Amino acid sequence: MTNDARTARAAATLRAAAQAHERAAQDVGSLTRATGAIVTALQNGRKVLAFGNGGSAADAQHFVAELVGRYLVERRAWPAIALSTDTSILTALGNDYGFDRVFARQVAAHGQAGDIALGISTSGNSPNVLRALEEANQRGLVTMALTGRGGEAGRIAAIHLAVDDDRTPRIQEVHITMLHILCELVEEELNG
Repeated sequence: MTNDARTARAAATLRAAAQAHERAAQDVGSLTRATGAIVTALQNGRKVLAFGNGGSAADAQHFVAELVGRYLVERRAWPAIALSTDTSILTALGNDYGFDRVFARQVAAHGQAGDIALGISTSGNSPNVLRALEEANQRGLVTMALTGRGGEAGRIAAIHLAVDDDRTPRIQEVHITMLHILCELVEEELNG
């Protein structure tokens, strides 16, 4: 590949990412609802449980780190747990219950009514994310699904944050932006 071809490809990819973000900016109602739900949960002493697979697991961990640590301003730590981080739990549950139950079992252990359960899946169809959202609904958690264009997770969750794209990299890029927006808005509301 020549330098000119690389340059053209890089510019095209950046334009595609900008277009995906622009489509997301056309309807931010779900971000507003998600912000309100997280603010209410944290004000009431509840916690955030976040989960996903692969890059979505990394996004869940990143989001939780921003809540427990800080995003932009110094503040008290907020209770949040990424359910994809404990390899002993994941492998024990995967072995004993099946991989589709690794997050649901943790929701059963840690989730309480009024907590937030945020499932992240670019396809919206990851079986373990679906089972965890179902478990969370049964336990009275406020469920949120961060997905791409389609999938069952958006139908299961009370709040669906959907990215109007089918390409995993573009979906993941908008996901991290949406998670950052949630952090920023929650910090502003709780520390304003």
